[in-house]
Amino acid sequence: MEKRPVVPVNCFFKGSYNPVYEEMIAKCKDMCYRYNNLHPNDVAAQRELLRKMFKKTGKDPIVVPPFWCDYGYNIEVGDYFYANHNFIVQDGVSVKFGDNVFIAPNCLVTTAEHAVDPQLRKEGVEIAKPVTVGNNVWIGAGSILLAGVSIGDNSVIGAGSVVTKDIPANVVAVGVPCKVLRQITEEDKHAYPFYGQKD
Repeated sequence: MEKRPVVPVNCFFKGSYNPVYEEMIAKCKDMCYRYNNLHPNDVAAQRELLRKMFKKTGKDPIVVPPFWCDYGYNIEVGDYFYANHNFIVQDGVSVKFGDNVFIAPNCLVTTAEHAVDPQLRKEGVEIAKPVTVGNNVWIGAGSILLAGVSIGDNSVIGAGSVVTKDIPANVVAVGVPCKVLRQITEEDKHAYPFYGQKD
Protein backbone atom coordinates (compact mmCIF):
# COMPACT_ATOMS: atom_id res chain seq x y z
CA MET A 1 0.00 0.00 0.00
CA GLU A 2 1.22 3.47 -0.89
CA LYS A 3 2.63 5.38 2.09
CA ARG A 4 0.67 8.58 2.61
CA PRO A 5 1.90 11.65 4.49
CA VAL A 6 0.13 12.54 7.72
CA VAL A 7 -1.76 15.84 7.76
CA PRO A 8 -2.29 16.86 11.40
CA VAL A 9 -5.69 18.22 12.49
CA ASN A 10 -6.44 21.48 14.31
CA CYS A 11 -2.85 22.64 14.70
CA PHE A 12 -0.22 24.60 12.78
CA PHE A 13 1.85 22.57 10.33
CA LYS A 14 4.04 23.18 7.29
CA GLY A 15 1.47 22.60 4.57
CA SER A 16 2.45 24.88 1.71
CA TYR A 17 5.74 24.51 -0.18
CA ASN A 18 6.03 20.99 1.24
CA PRO A 19 7.33 18.52 -1.38
CA VAL A 20 5.85 15.50 0.45
CA TYR A 21 2.32 16.88 0.17
CA GLU A 22 2.91 18.32 -3.29
CA GLU A 23 3.84 14.88 -4.63
CA MET A 24 0.53 13.39 -3.45
CA ILE A 25 -1.44 16.35 -4.77
CA ALA A 26 0.23 15.98 -8.17
CA LYS A 27 -0.78 12.30 -8.32
CA CYS A 28 -4.35 13.22 -7.49
CA LYS A 29 -4.39 15.95 -10.13
CA ASP A 30 -3.36 13.33 -12.70
CA MET A 31 -6.40 11.24 -11.74
CA CYS A 32 -8.70 14.27 -11.83
CA TYR A 33 -7.39 15.12 -15.29
CA ARG A 34 -8.15 11.58 -16.48
CA TYR A 35 -11.59 11.80 -14.91
CA ASN A 36 -12.41 15.12 -16.53
CA ASN A 37 -11.35 13.85 -19.94
CA LEU A 38 -13.58 10.79 -19.92
CA HIS A 39 -16.65 10.94 -22.14
CA PRO A 40 -19.23 12.87 -20.08
CA ASN A 41 -21.76 10.06 -20.45
CA ASP A 42 -19.40 7.21 -19.51
CA VAL A 43 -20.74 6.87 -15.97
CA ALA A 44 -19.26 3.38 -15.50
CA ALA A 45 -15.72 4.63 -16.18
CA GLN A 46 -16.32 7.66 -13.98
CA ARG A 47 -17.42 5.47 -11.06
CA GLU A 48 -14.44 3.18 -11.50
CA LEU A 49 -12.06 6.14 -11.17
CA LEU A 50 -13.98 7.58 -8.22
CA ARG A 51 -13.61 4.27 -6.39
CA LYS A 52 -9.87 4.39 -6.97
CA MET A 53 -9.62 8.04 -5.97
CA PHE A 54 -11.91 8.22 -2.91
CA LYS A 55 -11.54 6.54 0.46
CA LYS A 56 -15.13 5.28 0.28
CA THR A 57 -17.95 5.36 -2.25
CA GLY A 58 -21.50 4.20 -1.66
CA LYS A 59 -23.98 2.98 -4.26
CA ASP A 60 -24.14 4.74 -7.62
CA PRO A 61 -22.20 7.97 -7.01
CA ILE A 62 -22.40 10.66 -9.68
CA VAL A 63 -19.87 13.49 -9.93
CA VAL A 64 -20.45 15.55 -13.06
CA PRO A 65 -17.17 16.74 -14.64
CA PRO A 66 -15.22 18.86 -14.25
CA PHE A 67 -14.23 17.85 -10.74
CA TRP A 68 -11.05 18.58 -8.78
CA CYS A 69 -9.72 17.48 -5.41
CA ASP A 70 -6.32 17.57 -3.68
CA TYR A 71 -5.78 14.05 -2.37
CA GLY A 72 -8.98 12.11 -3.03
CA TYR A 73 -8.24 9.43 -0.45
CA ASN A 74 -9.65 11.61 2.33
CA ILE A 75 -13.11 11.82 0.70
CA GLU A 76 -16.00 9.53 1.66
CA VAL A 77 -19.39 9.62 -0.07
CA GLY A 78 -22.50 7.66 0.87
CA ASP A 79 -25.15 6.04 -1.31
CA TYR A 80 -26.58 8.00 -4.24
CA PHE A 81 -24.23 10.93 -3.84
CA TYR A 82 -24.67 13.54 -6.59
CA ALA A 83 -22.38 16.49 -7.31
CA ASN A 84 -22.99 18.73 -10.30
CA HIS A 85 -20.46 20.58 -12.51
CA ASN A 86 -17.39 22.34 -11.10
CA PHE A 87 -17.25 20.65 -7.70
CA ILE A 88 -13.96 21.27 -5.84
CA VAL A 89 -12.83 19.50 -2.65
CA GLN A 90 -9.63 20.51 -0.88
CA ASP A 91 -9.36 17.36 1.21
CA GLY A 92 -6.20 17.76 3.24
CA VAL A 93 -8.04 15.79 5.94
CA SER A 94 -11.35 13.94 6.17
CA VAL A 95 -14.35 15.10 4.11
CA LYS A 96 -17.43 12.90 4.68
CA PHE A 97 -20.77 13.03 2.89
CA GLY A 98 -23.76 10.93 3.94
CA ASP A 99 -26.38 9.22 1.79
CA ASN A 100 -28.54 11.07 -0.75
CA VAL A 101 -26.48 14.25 -0.72
CA PHE A 102 -27.14 16.69 -3.58
CA ILE A 103 -24.50 19.28 -4.45
CA ALA A 104 -25.38 21.93 -7.02
CA PRO A 105 -22.91 23.42 -9.55
CA ASN A 106 -19.88 25.53 -8.57
CA CYS A 107 -19.52 24.41 -4.95
CA LEU A 108 -16.33 24.28 -2.89
CA VAL A 109 -15.50 22.27 0.23
CA THR A 110 -12.18 23.03 1.91
CA THR A 111 -10.47 21.61 4.98
CA ALA A 112 -7.60 24.11 4.72
CA GLU A 113 -6.86 27.36 6.48
CA HIS A 114 -3.72 29.49 6.24
CA ALA A 115 -2.17 31.16 9.25
CA VAL A 116 -3.52 34.64 9.96
CA ASP A 117 -0.08 35.82 11.05
CA PRO A 118 1.65 37.06 7.87
CA GLN A 119 5.09 35.68 8.74
CA LEU A 120 3.73 32.19 9.44
CA ARG A 121 1.58 32.36 6.31
CA LYS A 122 4.59 33.34 4.20
CA GLU A 123 6.41 30.30 5.57
CA GLY A 124 3.62 28.00 4.40
CA VAL A 125 1.97 27.33 7.75
CA GLU A 126 -1.57 25.92 7.49
CA ILE A 127 -4.30 24.43 9.65
CA ALA A 128 -6.45 21.45 8.58
CA LYS A 129 -9.95 20.76 9.92
CA PRO A 130 -12.33 17.96 8.82
CA VAL A 131 -15.72 18.61 7.20
CA THR A 132 -18.81 16.43 7.66
CA VAL A 133 -22.10 16.54 5.74
CA GLY A 134 -24.99 14.37 6.93
CA ASN A 135 -27.64 12.38 5.07
CA ASN A 136 -30.20 13.92 2.71
CA VAL A 137 -28.46 17.30 2.54
CA TRP A 138 -28.88 19.67 -0.41
CA ILE A 139 -26.14 22.25 -0.95
CA GLY A 140 -27.24 25.05 -3.27
CA ALA A 141 -25.29 26.41 -6.23
CA GLY A 142 -22.14 28.39 -5.59
CA SER A 143 -21.92 27.52 -1.90
CA ILE A 144 -18.68 27.25 0.08
CA LEU A 145 -18.12 24.99 3.10
CA LEU A 146 -15.13 26.16 5.13
CA ALA A 147 -12.75 24.10 7.22
CA GLY A 148 -14.13 22.38 10.30
CA VAL A 149 -17.88 22.71 9.65
CA SER A 150 -20.57 20.06 9.85
CA ILE A 151 -24.07 20.06 8.37
CA GLY A 152 -26.80 17.99 9.99
CA ASP A 153 -29.13 15.50 8.31
CA ASN A 154 -31.85 16.72 5.94
CA SER A 155 -30.74 20.36 5.89
CA VAL A 156 -30.68 22.70 2.89
CA ILE A 157 -27.92 25.25 2.29
CA GLY A 158 -29.15 28.11 0.11
CA ALA A 159 -27.33 29.10 -3.07
CA GLY A 160 -24.30 31.32 -2.63
CA SER A 161 -23.91 30.62 1.07
CA VAL A 162 -20.59 30.56 2.92
CA VAL A 163 -20.78 28.05 5.76
CA THR A 164 -18.41 29.15 8.53
CA LYS A 165 -20.02 27.35 11.49
CA ASP A 166 -21.93 24.12 12.11
CA ILE A 167 -25.49 23.92 10.74
CA PRO A 168 -27.97 21.70 12.64
CA ALA A 169 -30.25 19.04 11.17
CA ASN A 170 -33.62 19.72 9.54
CA VAL A 171 -33.18 23.40 8.71
CA VAL A 172 -32.92 25.77 5.75
CA ALA A 173 -29.82 27.92 6.17
CA VAL A 174 -28.63 30.70 3.87
CA GLY A 175 -26.32 33.67 3.63
CA VAL A 176 -22.82 35.01 4.08
CA PRO A 177 -22.08 33.88 6.69
CA CYS A 178 -24.63 31.06 6.51
CA LYS A 179 -27.28 31.18 9.24
CA VAL A 180 -30.43 29.18 9.98
CA LEU A 181 -33.46 30.71 8.27
CA ARG A 182 -36.13 28.25 9.42
CA GLN A 183 -36.97 24.67 10.29
CA ILE A 184 -38.03 22.19 7.61
CA THR A 185 -41.65 21.18 8.33
CA GLU A 186 -44.41 18.96 6.96
CA GLU A 187 -45.71 21.98 5.06
CA ASP A 188 -42.68 21.73 2.75
CA LYS A 189 -44.20 18.55 1.28
CA HIS A 190 -47.09 20.66 0.00
CA ALA A 191 -45.20 23.74 -1.18
CA TYR A 192 -46.19 23.07 -4.81
CA PRO A 193 -48.87 21.00 -6.52
CA PHE A 194 -47.73 17.77 -8.18
CA TYR A 195 -47.90 17.86 -11.96
CA GLY A 196 -51.05 16.19 -13.26
CA GLN A 197 -52.60 15.84 -9.83
CA LYS A 198 -56.18 17.07 -9.59
CA ASP A 199 -57.64 18.72 -6.51
